[in-house]
Formats: sequence, structure tokens, C-alpha cells
Amino acid sequence: MVVYLDHAATTGMRPEARDAWLHAAEAAGNPSSIHAAGQAARRVLEDARERLAATLGCEPIEVVFTSGGTESVNLGITGLYRARRERTGRTAIVAPEGEHHATVDTLDYLHEHEVADVEWVRVDRDARLDPDAWEGAVGSGDAAVATLLAANNEVGTLQPLEEAASACARAGVPMHVDAVGAFGHVPLSFRGLRAASGSRSAGLVAMSVAAHKLGGPIGVGALVVARDAAVEPLLHGGGQQRGVRAGTQDPAGAAAFAAAAELAVAELAVEAARIGALRDRLESALRERLPEMRVSALGAERLPGHFHAVFPGAQGDSLLMLLDAAGIAVSTGSACQAGVPEPSHVLLAMGMGDAAARSALRLTLGRTTTAEDVDAVIATLPGVYERARGAGLSTRRVAASRPAGDALS
Repeated sequence: MVVYLDHAATTGMRPEARDAWLHAAEAAGNPSSIHAAGQAARRVLEDARERLAATLGCEPIEVVFTSGGTESVNLGITGLYRARRERTGRTAIVAPEGEHHATVDTLDYLHEHEVADVEWVRVDRDARLDPDAWEGAVGSGDAAVATLLAANNEVGTLQPLEEAASACARAGVPMHVDAVGAFGHVPLSFRGLRAASGSRSAGLVAMSVAAHKLGGPIGVGALVVARDAAVEPLLHGGGQQRGVRAGTQDPAGAAAFAAAAELAVAELAVEAARIGALRDRLESALRERLPEMRVSALGAERLPGHFHAVFPGAQGDSLLMLLDAAGIAVSTGSACQAGVPEPSHVLLAMGMGDAAARSALRLTLGRTTTAEDVDAVIATLPGVYERARGAGLSTRRVAASRPAGDALS
């Protein structure tokens, strides 16, 4: 029996979402077709869009279905940037340090190929955005668009979205939020955040989400795009979904996403309290048994299921493999490129040294996590740490390589 504590990477599909998918998939019909079968598929699709919109706090027409979080982030950032550059001539993109690699790699591409000047805004030792630095960056006069995570995918820090959106609104800059890891786990309302920023065409105008982070299927996501936001499409051919995202739409995937989102949002308060209590018990017990361990982002408000810590003297990958051998699935929070461990760019952005950034583990709890799972980790991790610390840290390097973030889609 595997103790699965990597829910931030992906969580198990809910039975209700699976049933919704199977039921919708039984019927043939392209939702763009005008015959009866096509229109039946269209009704399933639009019903799912309405239901998902209700959980996101937006209008149904603002929901653009995608293949997952990575596509949503790419479309949100690149589409907004190209439209703004065309209209205003501005070329700067503002983002905090320590973002997910769906954002980092998109910004690298735009810098290398489309003249984008990326302005990275510092984060503090808890990975929290500096609001003053953010306001200065978006108000610099050349910002075309801004983007940030709702919650850091490695350490779980929740960002000050209202402050960030308001600063962008004052500066007349449209903002995209990567809410892939936050949606369904903390309260989130697209309409509410837009109202707080007090602007229709600036501030928050786009938000990315994905189904598999809250019990829906892998390969289904959405970009919420405000009605009056200008977004240049990445895909062409058919003009579906307001011309923002062309291609045959997936009624079954949409139905499953909507079913999972409704349940996640309905259970959010109770589950956040339950999971948060389990996380706190895990954290407290491990701090007592492992005084050398350093819990990340302790000074920040975090996602309820996130436990991230540095284990001095031990390689994160060694800890992961030893726990895996003991039947406990976790993450290092950073990936291994070409088989060689690389330090977490998030921890480096938080001001940690190279050794600390190589010595991290991320344990993320979810809907199926039990007290027995937590007890298993508490019983196992001290011995695993002792073994991993005996093996020491790797000193191997790869030239010009960077760590990759968790897969979004």
C-alpha cells in the first residue's frame, strides 16, 4: 500500500468525475456540428462550462477550455503579451522570482524570440512577493503584462493577489494569475479579484486552472479570460471559444472537470481544516524528532496541504528514493535534469544557499490523506534522513541546465 503524499503534482481522480467523463464519452458528436448528435454534445459542453464558471466566480463565456495548466499559462501570458505589444508597443513582462516553470520557460522563450524584457520582482525568505517592488515594476511605464502564481508550487506560499491586482489596475497593466495549484484548495473568485482591483481592462484579466490538481482528469484545463481582455490566440483553425483557443472541444473532459471542481469547492472549508490539521501534526512531530530540519515558508500563509522542508546534509533525491522504497511517495519540489540533481530555483530565490536548495523535500497532502499516512511518515522519515545524510550531498553539476517544475498538464 503506497502512502501517497504528492498531491500537488497530481491527485487521484474522483469517482464522480470519472463517472461524468464516462457518461459524456458514451455519446458521439462534435459540439461544433449542427446535427442533433452534435448539439447534444454541445449541451454537455456548455452545461460543464456554466458549472465550472460558478465555481470560479466568473461568467461562462469567460471559461476557455484547454489541454491543461501548461497550455493555459502559455496562452494567458503569451496571448496577453502579444496583444498588448501590438497595441501599445510595450515590451516588458513583470513576474516574481521563483515562479513555476510553465511561466519561467514561457518568459524565457518570449525574451529570446519576441523582444520581451522580463522584469523579475524579488520575493522574501518565505517566497512571498514584495508588494512595493511589484508596484514599482508594474508602474515603470513599459510593462505590457504581469503574471504571478496564486500559491507557490514548491513551498505553498499564498501570494497577495488583491494587492498585486490593484497595483496592476492603477498602472493600467493586465495581469494573469497561475491558480493551478490554488484552485479548489483555497477560496478563489475571479469576479471578486477583478472587483477588488476596480478596473475592467487592467488588473486581473486572466487566470489559469487545471482539472487534475483537484480530482479531475489529466489533460483538461481552462483559462478564464475577462470579456474585455485582448488575447492573441496560440492555435488557429476553427475560431472556437471566442477565437481565443481553436480546436474541437472535449465535452467529456469538461464535464469531468466541472464535477471535480464543484465537489472540491463545496468541501473546501472542511477539507482545508482537516488537511491543515494533519499537515500541522506532521510538521510538529518531525520538528521535534529532527531539530536540524528547517521548515520552509513558516512565516507565510500557505496552502493547507503543503509541507516543505530542508534537511541539511542530505540530498533531496536520496530522501525521495529511500522514502519511495519504504512505500511513501513524495517530491523534492525540484526536478533532476539528465539524472543529475539541480538546486531548486524557488529556494535560491528565497535566499537559501546551493546546499540547502539541494536538500529539500515536499510532502503534499490531499483528499485521500489519512492520519495513518501521516503516522507512517513520522515513523519512517527520521531513519531515512539519517541514511541520506550519511550518503552526503552530490557535487556533480550540469552546465547551463535549469531545474524543471512539476508538470501541469
